[in-house]
Amino acid sequence: MDNYSKELYEYLSKFATEQRMEKFESVIQERTRYLTIVVENVYQPHNASAVLRSAECFGVQDVHIIENSNKYNPSADISLGAHQWLSLTRHGKTENNSLSCIQALKKNGYRIVATTPHKNDCLISEIDLSKGKIALFFGTEIDGLSDTILNEADEFVKIPMYGFTESFNISVSAAISMYELMKRLRESKIEWRLTAAELLALKLDWVKESVKSSDLLEKEFRKQRIAE
Repeated sequence: MDNYSKELYEYLSKFATEQRMEKFESVIQERTRYLTIVVENVYQPHNASAVLRSAECFGVQDVHIIENSNKYNPSADISLGAHQWLSLTRHGKTENNSLSCIQALKKNGYRIVATTPHKNDCLISEIDLSKGKIALFFGTEIDGLSDTILNEADEFVKIPMYGFTESFNISVSAAISMYELMKRLRESKIEWRLTAAELLALKLDWVKESVKSSDLLEKEFRKQRIAE
């Protein structure tokens, strides 16, 4: 474990309330990177924000954002600050942002799972969680996922529907999917929680977000550490 990070966390913790630090400890035990959410080209702020809020509430730490023709602009009124507790990765600087996102996730051991009706699909409740980490991709209600995602996907899942409407909107689809998968993960024997190193790194990020002038306090901490 990184001694510097551990000592810095303990130092900054002194400037946060006891209640806040206890909340960190309880919340972080329910965080996971076994499931990550990926949204492609979402353009409606309320949908973008609702996905972040759901991810934070269900304990999904990582959200990847593919910005092709649309910038991801969440609404603070809907996300309620969820973004500051999540690890957000934007993909918007390459010739094919969707492909570069997929490549990065595959490199980190994720299965690429597209949420869309497909001839080889299965229900969200039936996907085999034991096969490894899942990157769950969502597109817009109008256009769905791009051909790049569909061509590169390892698996396809759908949410059962019983009405005349063809699809849920993205925020509803994401919330239903996260609820189902996180419920199943928590009931399973799969090692879905964060590692010790990930716990420390994330708690350090959170305390920096919570403590006023944390960057100045860290500089002071470094000076003290060098002096010792």
